[in-house]
Amino acid sequence: MKPELMREQAVLVTGDHPSIDDGRVGRLLEFFGIPYGTRKATEFHLQDNAARMGVGKCRLVCSAENFAHVFEKLHGALAGSEGFAQRVHSVFLYPTGNITALSELVSRLCGTEISVRKGAATDTDWCIVDDPGGVCGAMRGLRVRPRPATLEGCHVFNANGSSVTPLIAAGNKAAFLKLTCNGVPVFASSERLIDIDAGLATPNFDVRDHLFSAVPAVSYIRWAFAHSAWRAPEASACLVIDDPLLKARYGFVRFRELLALMKQHRFSTSIAFIPWNWRRNDREVVKLFRDNPESYSLCIHGCDHTAAEFGTSDRQRLRAVASEAARRMSLHERRTGLAYDRVMVFPQGVFSAEAIPELKRASFHAVVNTEVHSNPPGERKLRISDVWDVAVMTYGDFPIYTRRYPAQGVENLAFDLLLGKPCLMVIHHDFCSDGCERLVQFIDQLNSLKVPLTWRPLGDVVRRSYRQKELSPDSVEIEMYGTELRVKNGFDQRKRFIIRRRDSDPRAVKEIRAESDQIAWHFSKGRIAFEIELNPGESRTVSIKFHDLSGNGQYRENAGYKVKTLLRRHLSEARDNYFVPTKARLAGIRKVIGNDV
Repeated sequence: MKPELMREQAVLVTGDHPSIDDGRVGRLLEFFGIPYGTRKATEFHLQDNAARMGVGKCRLVCSAENFAHVFEKLHGALAGSEGFAQRVHSVFLYPTGNITALSELVSRLCGTEISVRKGAATDTDWCIVDDPGGVCGAMRGLRVRPRPATLEGCHVFNANGSSVTPLIAAGNKAAFLKLTCNGVPVFASSERLIDIDAGLATPNFDVRDHLFSAVPAVSYIRWAFAHSAWRAPEASACLVIDDPLLKARYGFVRFRELLALMKQHRFSTSIAFIPWNWRRNDREVVKLFRDNPESYSLCIHGCDHTAAEFGTSDRQRLRAVASEAARRMSLHERRTGLAYDRVMVFPQGVFSAEAIPELKRASFHAVVNTEVHSNPPGERKLRISDVWDVAVMTYGDFPIYTRRYPAQGVENLAFDLLLGKPCLMVIHHDFCSDGCERLVQFIDQLNSLKVPLTWRPLGDVVRRSYRQKELSPDSVEIEMYGTELRVKNGFDQRKRFIIRRRDSDPRAVKEIRAESDQIAWHFSKGRIAFEIELNPGESRTVSIKFHDLSGNGQYRENAGYKVKTLLRRHLSEARDNYFVPTKARLAGIRKVIGNDV
């Protein structure tokens, strides 16, 4: 068996009664698709026939107290040819609240006193070290500023030993350490691990609130289980700009100038286009989009873009609005020759739980959204693990890919990439008010991440955003999210791809195709499953078609609604094209006058 395919074995070492912290690390391993064995520290022993069983060196994951017990037990075997270093790849240590035990163990392993203290409020900027071994992945080299409450409540190492490599540090304080014990790399986290089954209390997961509890464990898992954990086939990226019409200028966005910046700074842009505007285009801008499909793409931004139009629980109404949005975009395509991505961006991010399955029935491919909580708030509880996934699949087994504003920081997009999610950012036209300087600076920061980004149209990002892992020399498992999937065999031999997609209602599936070929499929354990085979370098697009089980609603609006929508759209454009730019110019004049005075 090739060394890279030798199973990367995880061993979770627990006490006689597994703790809450042991359970949390077990859930993390499960989330990333890593099979693991559990052994009690009092019964622990090292396998001596691992290589013959096709199992590589084991990765030990345990609390400081349990590893101290294991270390004592195996101390006599450390120097032998069949000793610790020959059988253990690495160790990850996590605390359980006993900071004394953690401090004593780390001090003993590195031969230097390392204390653990609570609170680091005076150290606001934390550096994630660009470790030569690649630990911390896309987050390497970043500086992160955690929330004050996070800094006040965290535990940190006082790392003053030359034999220790701080991986997340501020001054002489560290939250994640790397050291070597008898030739084996040992990683230690100072903060208790995150509970990914906990409810998500914020609009989206923010790594600045969980820097010390999330990044060390995820970084170690990604590094230590590089071949056996779920991983993304590529790091895809796209910028989304909400609302613009296809005019030469919309607010501060000038499409020809933006195209030049895209080519110079290497990025792509999807315009979240309001279907109500389907007949209101500038021919030259349409031609600009048509001639540059690798740079510009269109997705669907609501229907009329009225307040909370997808926030209702009325399924008939939702069905009608979704169908009308798709109909208008099809008319727009026939009128202009511009293709569009059947991806929905909800106006103001608002949606109901009932809206998602209606989009699924209306043959949308996915949702890309800033918000992940449905309307009304609190009706459907999301867990942290739901938003760590490639896409949120909680609502009707239909994907919501998350996107972020620049204000959320490069670090949040880098953590998304570390998890295996695509890098999707969103702006409105006013973010370009400085001639796109802030935008270009942010794009350059993203392109400087240690994981190279592949910028694509939004629809292509969705098709290529899935997770996979190699099962054997000739087979790969894929977890699919959207209703379309672009699979490429990037290996040097023919592969069988076993594709699964979560779906609680297999009766809704009409057919599955790999381009022109219909594919046989089956349903098991809450998942649709099917297979395709590809030669090296070969690509195919797989699509799932669903029955419209309840028919389309009729989109009928009275005259009053139509007038209000007309006024809303034109007033919004007047705000964006005249009021906001004028306000910005006046603010600039006042600033200049103030400086002169």
